[in-house]
Amino acid sequence: MIEIVEAQRHFQVGDQIVHALNGLSLEVAAGEYVSIMGPSGSGKSTLLNVIGLLDRLSAGTYRLRGEDVTRLPDPVLAALRRQTIGFVFQFFHLIPRLSAAENIELPLTLAGIPAEERSRRVEQVLTAYGLTDRARHRPDQLSGGQRQRVAIARATVTQPQVLLADEPTGNLDRHAGREVMELLEHLHRGGLTLLLVTHDPELAARANRRIYLVDGKIERDEHRRRV
Repeated sequence: MIEIVEAQRHFQVGDQIVHALNGLSLEVAAGEYVSIMGPSGSGKSTLLNVIGLLDRLSAGTYRLRGEDVTRLPDPVLAALRRQTIGFVFQFFHLIPRLSAAENIELPLTLAGIPAEERSRRVEQVLTAYGLTDRARHRPDQLSGGQRQRVAIARATVTQPQVLLADEPTGNLDRHAGREVMELLEHLHRGGLTLLLVTHDPELAARANRRIYLVDGKIERDEHRRRV
């Protein structure tokens, strides 16, 4: 599903060059559940942004589903991102003036999905994620856990193959965080490839594979033993 070879990502910060990714190579098979950990500045979010086609490599190669996407033009990348990848963030990134249902519907509208199909898919995920009675509520009328469930519904209503979650429980209490993780893992068991960035070792340990980044490189890549 994902193949990254000798990835370099450099940023100019004042007079200095910051090496966010520094020769990183990674393969992720379809259907894997991978957690990504590392200290602040280790390149976790940069790696997720590159995988999610939100950022480009300074050097190296990225293949998604066997296709070299390293130098594809922006409109092609945007279409591929809409078709293939869903994103979940720590701070939800919901549009305040839109209801839960309208937030969920937005990526379908951008993808040109007909209105009748949009309504069917939105209703489907609202029911699946226990949000039917919150469909008309704006984000400020929802709890943190409900907002994150809306964000997950928005990320998956396009039926992506890969879900990228960047600290998805970092802004939630323990109970809401547990519910969000159970939902993400339910989606993974349904066949979704799940990549989770987290600072929490307990959450990271739930994944079948754990990657530790240091200074833009993979320091450890561990697979959980099957019992």
